[in-house]
Amino acid sequence: MSEGDKQFLAKFMQQEFEKRLSTRFSLVTAKAPQTIRIRLTLAGAKTTTPVVGAVTKVDLMGGPYNAVQAARGKEGMFSGSVNYAVEIYDTQTNKLLAAYVAKQYPSAMNLRTGWTSLDASMVGISKGADALLAELSRS
Repeated sequence: MSEGDKQFLAKFMQQEFEKRLSTRFSLVTAKAPQTIRIRLTLAGAKTTTPVVGAVTKVDLMGGPYNAVQAARGKEGMFSGSVNYAVEIYDTQTNKLLAAYVAKQYPSAMNLRTGWTSLDASMVGISKGADALLAELSRS
């Protein structure tokens, strides 16, 4: 993956997580009582093989395989993914409250994610932002 693609995904990740989290929480830029700091690290991404990634979702060989993978919640053939780390700190004490590493990818049958090399990684980032929002909303 090129440096330009990595920078694009990192910027997209920042924007996507901010957009999702701002639907439920106020985003601040300074320390305040009862606030957390979230540190996101793009750890890696696997690109989709353009066009081939989409075609294998419907052709005679890839279609059945991807259908089974989708039913199992697994990655599709020739599909990309994204790996990232999340660290959550208390802003007052700088104490690490939670941390995890995740891998996200689109459904193996998602036809819209096979046309460009970064489609699947971008969907994975969006899914990750939704997952963090859901987790923080439960707390």
